[in-house]
Amino acid sequence: MTAPTDHSASTHENTGSEIDSEGGVSEGGDSGGGQLPVASIASLVKATAIALVLAIVLLLLVVLPAEYNIDPTGFGHAIGLTRLAAPPPPGDSDTPDASASDDGAAEENDGDREDRVEIEVPAGRGLEYKFALRTGERMKFEWSIDEDDEATLYYDFHGEPKGDTTGFFESYSISAANGAKGTFTAPFEGVHGWYFKNRTSSMIKVTLVTSGTYEVLGLR
Repeated sequence: MTAPTDHSASTHENTGSEIDSEGGVSEGGDSGGGQLPVASIASLVKATAIALVLAIVLLLLVVLPAEYNIDPTGFGHAIGLTRLAAPPPPGDSDTPDASASDDGAAEENDGDREDRVEIEVPAGRGLEYKFALRTGERMKFEWSIDEDDEATLYYDFHGEPKGDTTGFFESYSISAANGAKGTFTAPFEGVHGWYFKNRTSSMIKVTLVTSGTYEVLGLR
């Protein structure tokens, strides 16, 4: 008589074989993933450092001069970015004070001192001519270039607070012209004056006449 076959044992063994097989596939998948190569981490750190340096450079050279008129390197002033942060010029007069004195009040300062100077601006170059004024002091001015010279001169009439070491300055009027005049009232104590830029191929002579209460610092 033939002994009955134990199907349950065979079935259990097959099931165990399938589980072991699936486990092998699962373990094989876990063994190869989940870790970044060291080279990829180093590249990411390097890219982050470069981006940070570029951001700092752009902040110093572009953003601060253009948005806040703060130019610690002088680069923004050289390429004209500080003009973007400067307030609009009050009409045709280089006067930062909207309530500037009329002619009668300006004449009160005429007795303090009067000066006349000729400034030669070399071709393709720029220079500054400055005065020292305390807060509220006034200076009447008029500058012009030779009548025979049809060129225009780029200028930036601005002031720098006394004792400031950040490179900050406030522009009162920026334009290109063959002359300007007005009465200036100093909004703060410091150095005030003009930056003239000759963009032509010939020397331009500027005649500057001033009167009022100030100290002449001259070419800077």
